[in-house]
Amino acid sequence: MHVNVADSLKKRFHAACALRGLKMTEVITELIEQWLRANDGSTTSVEFGESVTRAKVAK
Repeated sequence: MHVNVADSLKKRFHAACALRGLKMTEVITELIEQWLRANDGSTTSVEFGESVTRAKVAK
């Protein structure tokens, strides 16, 4: 999987993970798993082109 994010966001994320002794991959995997659990693991409720709000991701 390849994801494009702003360089400044990537640097902040990398620093936050490093401070906690975590790898970015571990955190991203957990966030994806949390999101799938919160959304029943179904992609049918998400339409392509629909943006994901911070509130939805924060759950």
